[in-house]
Amino acid sequence: MGATRATTPVHTPEESTMAVRLNPYINLRDRAKEGLEFYHSVFRGELTLSTFGEAGMAQDPADADKVMHGQLEGENGLLLMASDAPTGMEGPEVSNISVSLSGDDEEALTRYWNGLAEGATTVIEPLTKAPWGDTFGMLTDRYGVTWLVNISGAAD
Repeated sequence: MGATRATTPVHTPEESTMAVRLNPYINLRDRAKEGLEFYHSVFRGELTLSTFGEAGMAQDPADADKVMHGQLEGENGLLLMASDAPTGMEGPEVSNISVSLSGDDEEALTRYWNGLAEGATTVIEPLTKAPWGDTFGMLTDRYGVTWLVNISGAAD
């Protein structure tokens, strides 16, 4: 009798029942609802919000209306998630990552840039022709999130 060998099934993309996504999940402390509504105005799409109270997860009554999970399924396949922090949860006051938007849809990416720029705390690099030939801009929005926008081969 031979040894039994465990194998891991190999699945092709066509057989997969769930795609894998890597997407930003931003902690906006006590401003998640406001922030997600702002991002919804920029990226459009469908916004869903769940509070700690609705989920029965509010250990402190002050947390009942805080966003436990917010998800924005924006146009063009964009996905952004955010939440508040419950009372007592430690964490950074501002984001320590940057979010990059890139592609060749100049109209959409320019519209996103203009929306994110409304109330931005800092425009690090204006949206303009970059040395590598694309159009590029970088800003920190009103929620402390840094965004990079790169439009591939966009015209002057």
